[in-house]
Amino acid sequence: MLTVGQVAKRSAVKVSTLHFYEEKGLIISTRNNANQRIYDRQILRRISVIKAAQSIGFSLQEIIEMLSSLPLHTAPTDNEWEKLAKIWEEKLDKKINQLQYLKSTLGQCINCGCLSLKNCGLYNPADSNGVHTPGARLLTPNL
Repeated sequence: MLTVGQVAKRSAVKVSTLHFYEEKGLIISTRNNANQRIYDRQILRRISVIKAAQSIGFSLQEIIEMLSSLPLHTAPTDNEWEKLAKIWEEKLDKKINQLQYLKSTLGQCINCGCLSLKNCGLYNPADSNGVHTPGARLLTPNL
């Protein structure tokens, strides 16, 4: 078992971040006789997954949803990790497609100079967002 300070040091996150993760249901602790938080060693892997997901741009809500299929009290099995990896792969492919679209169209936008949200192919392709909303809200279309 590890104390909150040990987990913070080994995972390179602040104690307040660990408390935040716990508040959001991403990690779990128990209490010792002195009522201090203690963590099972497997929590280090879970925190590593959280940090990796954050580093590649997943929102906290996406991370919560992705990790909801994994057990909190025990280390995930190989099959559970594999299921999570497939979910990540799908989401990463979507992000890659969005970034490739942005990369391929950004030059057009910079050279255009129109500054028109109504006609801009980058911000609002074919005024697709104007159909149901007052204007463009997304940087890239749903790919």
